[in-house]
Amino acid sequence: MTSTGRKRPLDGILLLDKPAGISSNAALQKARWLFRAEKGGHTGSLDPLATGLLPLCFGEATKLAGLLLGSDKAYEAGIVLGIATDTDDADGQVLRQRPVPALDRASLEAALAPFTGLLRQRAPVYSALKQGGEPLYARARRGEAIEAPVREVKVHAIELLDHRADGLRLRVTCGSGTYIRSLARDLGEALGCGAHIGDLRRLWVDPFREPRMWTLDALQALAEAGGEAALDACLLPLEAGLAGFPRVELADAEAARFAQGQRLRGPWTPADPAAVFADGGRALGLAWVEPGGRLSPQRLFRAAGDAVRTGR
Repeated sequence: MTSTGRKRPLDGILLLDKPAGISSNAALQKARWLFRAEKGGHTGSLDPLATGLLPLCFGEATKLAGLLLGSDKAYEAGIVLGIATDTDDADGQVLRQRPVPALDRASLEAALAPFTGLLRQRAPVYSALKQGGEPLYARARRGEAIEAPVREVKVHAIELLDHRADGLRLRVTCGSGTYIRSLARDLGEALGCGAHIGDLRRLWVDPFREPRMWTLDALQALAEAGGEAALDACLLPLEAGLAGFPRVELADAEAARFAQGQRLRGPWTPADPAAVFADGGRALGLAWVEPGGRLSPQRLFRAAGDAVRTGR
């Protein structure tokens, strides 16, 4: 079976295991085609070279995509020492080759130590960051001189998994906006030999710390064997994407008022945002809990409209 017919309204989150060799947007479009989803988005690009967790949001879940962009993430990275490339990964052109000094585990861990905590990191020239409304990679491909922006990022931890004469393998846990390619480049310069990413896999994205991921091939096989019902069983509910946010639960009358955009007062801890639920666990929307416990709606989900229509 292949996807045919018109797109359909579909809500949920798919934990896709992105393959190497395609962009995140291409992976999204392949998944949308399989599911025939009317609306979809992803929660943070992976480089074409990279594999691993790419959460895809369909329908109402797209309202969470921007929030999940800011989540913590973990990667496993293979770093090639002695070679610098223009993209800071194996897909780029070699810029310079240098001998690799003799490195033992102690010297490598000492070199890695300054790369944890709050860092000032320069983005790769070949990146999707925009200057003047255009991605940097588009300007780089035209051969323009580019000054990539420097941003503050947070690296929570780096674990040295393995090392050899010409490379090493790391597990990196970091905050939003961290480029593992930049980390590899800067580590190579600190070691005096240059470096680039040879392979990269994203292990998890908060709140999906132990993800059950689906490959495009597995999804295609499910579609052929079991149709859309089999595919839909792979989706997580929108509520799964709210697991990391402070939770506010409302009784029926309060839920109906919230769903109409009214502000409420209650014994709630300040949060921005908080996830708001009705009795039964349905997610109504996102809200700002101001100091003093006033709940102000920010973004409503479809279940909020159901709460208004049914009075609960």
